[in-house]
Amino acid sequence: MADEKQGNKLNIEIPEDIAEGTYSNLAIISHSNSEFVVDFVRLVPNVPKAKVKSRVILTPVHAKKLLQALADNVNKFESQFGEIDTNKGGNLPPFNFNTPKAKA
Repeated sequence: MADEKQGNKLNIEIPEDIAEGTYSNLAIISHSNSEFVVDFVRLVPNVPKAKVKSRVILTPVHAKKLLQALADNVNKFESQFGEIDTNKGGNLPPFNFNTPKAKA
């Protein structure tokens, strides 16, 4: 019996540099007939060129499972903290960071 219970557990290790996370304020999603590609982008003030900081490639089955998991977590979040106002972000891009332009 102990072996059966151990077989259901997944041991996941996360390296320190990955555990710190990567901030993204834009995701670009594309797909083919065999995979979904999610590019996580970081837009920063006064920089005309945004950089992809991470790319995740998923099978269609895993993309749908991710969609379901995100929906479940958003519902749990809103139950605890209230509805997320998607109008706060406005139309993206461009971002308006309200920061002064650097002068040399």
